[in-house]
Amino acid sequence: MIRTFIDTGVLIAAARSQGDLAERALQILEDENREFASSIFLKLEVLPKAIYNQQNSEVKFYETFFSEVAYWAKDINKIIQDSYQESSQFGLGAMDALHISAAVSVGATEFITNEKLNKSIHRTQSIKVISIA
Repeated sequence: MIRTFIDTGVLIAAARSQGDLAERALQILEDENREFASSIFLKLEVLPKAIYNQQNSEVKFYETFFSEVAYWAKDINKIIQDSYQESSQFGLGAMDALHISAAVSVGATEFITNEKLNKSIHRTQSIKVISIA
């Protein structure tokens, strides 16, 4: 099994089911050879806004995804410390660094994003980053 951490944009694209990006995102999420890892940071990025805006189908999609996550990043203090290092070393933005550090903390082998190859997240050497963009 491949232990995969999904980036926010990929999850949003899948939930909204529009276009080629959504199709690629859904293929990843439906791959039976994957187990998913996540963190409270990802949950905070997608669920509260969907709840506030009463986007019920999105809320249900996210809740279903999170209920099936096999590996949760829990050591928040270590993740934050590692994120600071990650950001300082590779120039990642704060949320990207938190996601990368969370993924690494639970032994994810890949990080799936929709960020283009020229974005800073692709500079990390901590985990394999795959773009579906």
